[in-house]
Parts: sequence; structure tokens; C-alpha cells
Amino acid sequence: MSSKDIIGIVGAGTMGAGIAQVAATAGHEVLLTDASSEALIEARDNLIRILNRQVEKQRMTDPEAKAILGRISFVDGMTGMREAGLIIEAIVERLDVKQTVFRALEALVAPDCVLATNTSSLSVTSIAGACAHPQRVLGIHFFNPAPLMRLVEIVPAAQSDPDTVSNARQLIDDWGKTTVLAKDTPGFIVNRVARPYYSEALRILEEGLADVPTIDWALTGIGGFKMGPFTLMDYIGNDVNYAVTESVWKACYYEPRYKPAFTQKRLVEAGYLGRKSGRGYYHYGDQAVNPEARRDDALGQQIVERVVVMLINEAADALYWGVASKEDIDLAMTRGVNYPKGLFAWADELGVQHVVDTLDRCFAWYHEERYRCSPLLREMARDRAQFYPR
Repeated sequence: MSSKDIIGIVGAGTMGAGIAQVAATAGHEVLLTDASSEALIEARDNLIRILNRQVEKQRMTDPEAKAILGRISFVDGMTGMREAGLIIEAIVERLDVKQTVFRALEALVAPDCVLATNTSSLSVTSIAGACAHPQRVLGIHFFNPAPLMRLVEIVPAAQSDPDTVSNARQLIDDWGKTTVLAKDTPGFIVNRVARPYYSEALRILEEGLADVPTIDWALTGIGGFKMGPFTLMDYIGNDVNYAVTESVWKACYYEPRYKPAFTQKRLVEAGYLGRKSGRGYYHYGDQAVNPEARRDDALGQQIVERVVVMLINEAADALYWGVASKEDIDLAMTRGVNYPKGLFAWADELGVQHVVDTLDRCFAWYHEERYRCSPLLREMARDRAQFYPR
């Protein structure tokens, strides 16, 4: 796969158009298609606005912006994908729809064309299973907005050819992205390991231990996270965040650690989706008045410790089950979701024994499997080991 390959993008929504911008900025000819001609027009208009804004902010010159746009062809129908050397699908998160698209693409393209899915929660192996030549299929998971987010998860299907995976990863690295390799398990790295940031915050809220602004204040003001969990859920969209949680929960055979919260489900049912609907955990109207946080340092420390310990446990379990390497997990969480430090480094800082003791106290109190300590943490506590020995 050379830098001269033509890149095909199926799906002209925010993610697909963003990936097209990334590939075109890296010098590729890009073919962008969508089932909706209106979506293609909207994608083109949005790209023009985005590139013009970059020129206005002096982040690129006008000729550079025009050259990037000039490398993107807006194509009606998938038949225009025939010349592509790599095609990235970025459509609706439905397995049946993706499988249909991949079968159609395989019938059109050259035998050496690589087919990639941008899925964030579906099985790459199941998508590849729809193809006659599944060895050329893999996951290339960008984060939104694709032009700004550095992290990309590379996810081999069970059938993927190792050389195809290696070449695809090198290509995305050449685009200036930071890639991590993840096993094809529900949520991959980021959407799996990050679940407790939302779920434990929701649990603390539902128990009445603290309100929304106080939890957000604790995790930003004391914990050092860029956004509190409720602000972040409102930003992502409660419908989107809930759907990912539910998807991971079901895909993991209803693992209690990923169980969705009724509080978020009710917000979705009410249409309180966050910023995009004007109301979520917070109100976003011009006259909106939201409650102030209770800035109690002792309470704040308890909130941070409980959430961080749950995140560390999830990261440790991902490492224990071989989802990704220690380095890639820490890299994914710092580069992908801007955590203030890697979770394994954080575990060393707190002390692995302290993490185990905190989890065991929660388990003893609640008798719930969500607080089950990872075997890896128990082994390390027994051996007085660190993730990054000094």
C-alpha cells in the first residue's frame, strides 16, 4: 500500500468527511461517496467551510486549502470506488448494513484493495465474515473529529492478513496519526477502558453521594481530567454514549461492569441528549442557570479515587485478557481521550495494593460483580510489582 494509493471513503457524515480531509491533506486522491446525494453536497459545503476557517486562522494557505479540496472527488454510488487501493467505511453502526456494503465493495474492487471499517463497537471479524476474501479486511477506528484527534485504533479481524494490518498501520502513521493495535473485542481499547468514567460517575449520582456539578468538579478540579463525565456525555450526546455502553454490555454477555444506567436511559427517552438538544445533565439555553458544585475537597477526593480505581481495574483487565499492550493502552487513553496520565502509571502512583484494597472494600459493601478486582492486579499486589518499575 503506497502513499499514491487512491483512498475511498464510504459514508459522507461527519466522520467520513473528516477521514477524507485527513487523507487528502496527506496527499492522497480521495473518493467520497454516500447513499444520499444530499449528504454528499452537505459534506462538500462543510469541508469548504472548515478549510476556509483554517485559512482565516492562518493554519494553511488558500492554495493549500484549494489543493486539499481538489483531491477529494464526491462520487455518486459505490461503483466509483473501483480504483481505490484502500476503502474505509464510515456508515451507520449496524452489522447487517456494513456486511451488505462490504459484500458490494468486494464485487467492485481489485483483488489487492484493502477494505477497512471505522466501527467503534461492532465485531470486525463479523464484518469480514461477509466477504469472500476476509483476509484483506480490518478495522481502522478514527475518533471524532478525525482531523483533530491523533489516535487511531488498528483492529485486525480474526481473518486479517498480518502484512495487510502492518501496511495499513504504517500508512495511518504516515498520515501523522498515533496508532495503537487492539484485539477485536467489544469496545476495542478506548470505548472499553473508558466505560467506568461514565458508569461510576452515574452510579455515584444515582446513590445520591454527590450531584452532577460536584462530580464534574471533582474529576476536573482534583482529578485533572479535561472534561467531567457529565459535561462529556452531554458533549458526545447521551443517545450516542448510552448506545455504546449498551452495545459493549450486550457484546460482553451482559458483563455487570458495563451495565447501563437508568438515569441516562431516561434522559435519552426524554430527548435530553445534551448540547445538541439544548438539555442533558445541564441546561444549555441562553437563560440557563445550572447549580454550582459543592467544593468539598474530602468528598472530591473520594469521587476521584473511586472513578480512577475503576478505570485502572478496567485497563488492567484489558491487559490481562490481551486486548492490547500496556504501552498501547496508556497511549490510547492519554492521546485518545486526553486522560491526565496513563492508567498504569496512575496505578503505580496510588500503589497497586491500594487499588486492590479499594476495589475489595467496594465489593464487600455492595456485593456486586462490577467491583470485581482484576486477577492481574491481585497478582501484582501479591508480588509487590509495579507496571513501570523504577
